Amino acid sequence: MNEDIRQQIVISGVGGQGVLFITGLLADAAIDKGLPVFTSETHGMAQRGGTVISHLKVGDFSSPLIRPGHADGLIALKAENMAQHGAFVKSGGWAAINSPSAIETEIQTTALNADLLAQDIGNPKSVNMIVLGLALAKKKLFCAVEEIRAVLEKRLHKKPKMLTDSLKALETGYSRSI
Repeated sequence: MNEDIRQQIVISGVGGQGVLFITGLLADAAIDKGLPVFTSETHGMAQRGGTVISHLKVGDFSSPLIRPGHADGLIALKAENMAQHGAFVKSGGWAAINSPSAIETEIQTTALNADLLAQDIGNPKSVNMIVLGLALAKKKLFCAVEEIRAVLEKRLHKKPKMLTDSLKALETGYSRSI
């Protein structure tokens, strides 16, 4: 186990976008690496398209919630989530954002029009996997794209179409950015 790894990540979107799914993938990747992990989420009015925010801590932590100004990174499945949850990211942190254009902030942001790419690959519900691929491409997460692929294969081995679609979306985000 690598005891030096300590990472706090906020994942934000709206109900139905798969915030909890990608949080689970990242948590499973941490477990596969032998790392301690905490997750916590707030659903709000998620069933009606309301905000969903998830906190993921990998490494030696004693509580699951991330305080404002302490997250290493933000994965935002909607551009509006940057305004809502960008304050969680510490100075020098990063954000991977679903946005049709770059977003100017004091942290390192990478934007990708995941909505358009999801339409292009014929899977409009794959925005979450595309943005996760983008975050993995920046090589700032505790895990690599290969580790997420392995987690997907374990989780979805009985659902071959969903696995194929998820891997395609992950690769789409991993290989492109604006």
